[in-house]
Amino acid sequence: MDYQLELKQLVDYPRCRIYREFIRTLVKDRNIRTNGGSYLFYYILLCSFANYRTSHRKIDGITYTIGAGEWICSLAELKEHFRFCFQHQVLSVLEVFENQHYITYSLQGKNKLVKFKIMDWQKDNTALQYSYPCKKDAGFFFFSISKVHELIGMGKCSEMDMLLDLWVHAIFNDTQVRGSDLGPVIYFRNNTGNPLTNYSELSTRWGRSRSTICRILKKLEDLDLLSVIPFAGNHGSVIYLKNYLSTMFNISDVMVDKEEVALALSLPIHIPDEPEAVLEPDTASQISVSDEDASVPKAQMEFLVDKVSKLLVTQGIPCCQCSKTKYQLSKLSDCRGIYSLEIICPYGNMSYRFELRITPQARSKISDRFMKVPTMELKGGISHV
Repeated sequence: MDYQLELKQLVDYPRCRIYREFIRTLVKDRNIRTNGGSYLFYYILLCSFANYRTSHRKIDGITYTIGAGEWICSLAELKEHFRFCFQHQVLSVLEVFENQHYITYSLQGKNKLVKFKIMDWQKDNTALQYSYPCKKDAGFFFFSISKVHELIGMGKCSEMDMLLDLWVHAIFNDTQVRGSDLGPVIYFRNNTGNPLTNYSELSTRWGRSRSTICRILKKLEDLDLLSVIPFAGNHGSVIYLKNYLSTMFNISDVMVDKEEVALALSLPIHIPDEPEAVLEPDTASQISVSDEDASVPKAQMEFLVDKVSKLLVTQGIPCCQCSKTKYQLSKLSDCRGIYSLEIICPYGNMSYRFELRITPQARSKISDRFMKVPTMELKGGISHV
């Protein structure tokens, strides 16, 4: 018997990169609450202070030697960063971390100073074992993804814990994760390549009720830290981070469009009541739709093709950025809802052809009216003609 073998690599993400300046910004932002949370925020904060290499720090006239992964500071300073009222609360957190073998610490200077060491620093930050000035507000460090799961499981997550959990699980422009080409999307590395999640999953993950999760995500969205894109039914939501690209790569952040996300994930796409009014006149003149199949109204088809062209720009198709490019949509076969989309260069250069499947969904009553919500999917790769 003959068999067809397909080998697919499962990408692992053992570590993530966290910029110290980003942590400093979060610490100063009092709009994000830290009380009643797990230990993720506290541990990442300690890691953000850890030394790149062996150096010295002078406090009250005494010079202390600090190795890689270590730091020394006053208890009062750590109390302020942790947002605690009393120093014994700081010691309680440090003791928990020491019992879990995350750190070791000792009190010095008549118990006014604390010196700690991150136990796994050398393993997680081997790339940082070089001679580099220790600046507490610059540079980055690597953080283990497995530590994130351990820490958020140690208690109910605070708003800060939730934001940090989302941040370390952001994926950008990874071919294994659908929708990541449109922007930095939250993906909890479940080997499905699908970033969709729902409030029930987040409630179990963070130890909070669904209503609390909904309220906190809405608050973070209002603070312009993320964008939650919900989809009807049991599809769930997709979460995109804002300010991620400017922080991680020093490039401009992007605006995420819900219809483009729906197209990338093959989810239902909402069509406006009057899609003709949505399209620019020049854009509408670029699109030609065959009248052979009336399963989806022509105006809605033009709207969908416009969305496809914008998505293909993110995939590196240069012709879709040209205002003179023509889009020809025609029925591909006798099968209902299957089309051929040809992208034609006006200068006679290379063209592109796609197979496009459009499936109208079941009718649902909305505001005492009935409407169709189609789904759209691009099949196969690019074929040049």
